[in-house]
Amino acid sequence: MNIIVSKEIEQVCPGFVGAAVEAQVVNTPFCAPLWDEIHEWEERFRRELTTESLKELSGIAATRAVYKRCGKDPSRYRPASEQLVRRMLQGKELYQIDTLVDLVNLASIAFGYSIGGFDADHFVGDTLTLGVGREGEPYEGIGRGQLNIAGLPVYRDAQGGVGTPTSDHERTKMTLATTHLVVLINGYDGDAARVRQNAEFIQALTRRYCQSDGGTVTLFGRDVQAGGL
Repeated sequence: MNIIVSKEIEQVCPGFVGAAVEAQVVNTPFCAPLWDEIHEWEERFRRELTTESLKELSGIAATRAVYKRCGKDPSRYRPASEQLVRRMLQGKELYQIDTLVDLVNLASIAFGYSIGGFDADHFVGDTLTLGVGREGEPYEGIGRGQLNIAGLPVYRDAQGGVGTPTSDHERTKMTLATTHLVVLINGYDGDAARVRQNAEFIQALTRRYCQSDGGTVTLFGRDVQAGGL
């Protein structure tokens, strides 16, 4: 996939760094060792964080700040990473969906970045553009129905929106039939080294749990395109 960061995003977050992990995978309904890892992170966060202090984590804080600059209330439309960690801190179990979804959720929890996981075979065209949602733009969030994405950062393919930091789109969601995985990491804090670490963590998870060789990692953003990373 070619990934373009629009001027709209550069204006509200000039230091944005993203990463794309692309891999061939085998999905399964459930993976017990993966959930052992998830529970370890739950225990750690319950010791170290509160529902207020988690907002100060670099990836979450930066995403919330971009929401505000785009005109969106981050407490009403919470970034997915914040939603997941909040759920843990409230003593609630994370939803168990399937291995790929659970794996992407773990990667988001561990690093604090909002991460989109997609069945790349359902993208239309070969280019994704990261822009800002418009008023009245149709968007069906996974399990959420029609979502108002005006003011949210959004990846679009040739047909329309496929992913926001709050919710990805039903059209390109991962299923048990998914074999061509693309994961997008949104580093609104501009920390290229940490974004890369997050990508490599995802690669390691796919090797352990999805019969994958880990695929490839591509970083993107203005500084990346300019050869700065």
